[in-house]
Amino acid sequence: MKRRTRRAGRRRASIAARGPAWPELDGAVVTATAALVVTGLLMVYSATATLDLDRLIPLHFVRQLAACLAGVAVAAATAALPSNLWKRAALPLWAVGVALLTATLLAGVEVNGARRWFALPVLGLSFQPVEIAKWATVLAVAAWLAPGSGRVTPAPRRIYGSLGLAALPALLLLLQPDLGNAVLILGVVTLLLFVAGAPGRYFFAPLAAGAAALAIHLAIHPYAMRRMIGFLDPWATASREGFQLVQSFVGFGRGGLFGVGLGDGRQKLFYLPEAHTDFILSLVAEELGLFGVLVVLGAFAALLVAGTRIARRAHGRFAALLAFGMTALLVVPAIVNAAVVTGLVPTKGMAMPFLSYGRTGMVMNFAALGVLLGVGLRDARPRWQPVRGAERRGSWRR
Repeated sequence: MKRRTRRAGRRRASIAARGPAWPELDGAVVTATAALVVTGLLMVYSATATLDLDRLIPLHFVRQLAACLAGVAVAAATAALPSNLWKRAALPLWAVGVALLTATLLAGVEVNGARRWFALPVLGLSFQPVEIAKWATVLAVAAWLAPGSGRVTPAPRRIYGSLGLAALPALLLLLQPDLGNAVLILGVVTLLLFVAGAPGRYFFAPLAAGAAALAIHLAIHPYAMRRMIGFLDPWATASREGFQLVQSFVGFGRGGLFGVGLGDGRQKLFYLPEAHTDFILSLVAEELGLFGVLVVLGAFAALLVAGTRIARRAHGRFAALLAFGMTALLVVPAIVNAAVVTGLVPTKGMAMPFLSYGRTGMVMNFAALGVLLGVGLRDARPRWQPVRGAERRGSWRR
């Protein structure tokens, strides 16, 4: 008995020596994000250097670097705001996102047959409202599912309301058209419903509606059907529909284990379209090899694990759903992008978070990161905490 008491005393002294469990930034989240941002900047520089031969530093790199710096400031601001403020502002922010998508349909800038950009001529700025809408929709759904924390499963009206919050922006995106981001919003909201404990029967109708919308999209837009053909048999259509996918395969094949060297890739020399945006992982594979691809995917895996850990430790239903939703918003597009460039799913324009070139997307990715870190700072249980009655029994838990 005395030995057990001495052992418990030594354990309490060891834990006490670590100091109090002050809130701290999650090191895995910060490290993984830093690795992705640095890799992205290097690859954007490599991909766009040939586009700006008259410049010492490519303009795309300068813009991406400026977006990263602005994103860090945005992440610091969003991390400083408490969760209860996000909960109150969730629905108004969702309304702003829907309004921006509507304005884009009416007066947006058309590029390659799609209206996805909204310009502010007075300020000389243009941005993609979809990035704001995705972030705001996740925020709104987390807030809508939060009431009734005593329930094991959310009430039916909460489930249907969440589907409605996702359906309206998804419909507006389909009208642009932007199938990829519409599916992304519906997919992330479905994950939130699953985590919130929604019964399986509520998923049948959304899945059927999504399948019907996909079929209609393929029927209305011939380019979408051509992409599907290129996905099913890329080598037979290597000069037409399957061109992007075949060039992506070539990039992966040339890279080998350790790549041809940073800056020495050939696919970016007008072989691989959009090498600095949608297919940037192919450039990573060619210049940094399998090792570089594993670093990127490993960073996203670490981000997923760390974000899920923050969500599990969060106090309150809203904080947990918010942390998981922001994690999914960062990781799910990366999974889809990796699947596209390796030919696992049909070709669809979707950026790789923190890697692909895109100023609006970069800033909003940092906004999601800041919200996630804010939950970890204020709403998560400390890593080491005493079990009830620990002062008598000497037991602690992590």
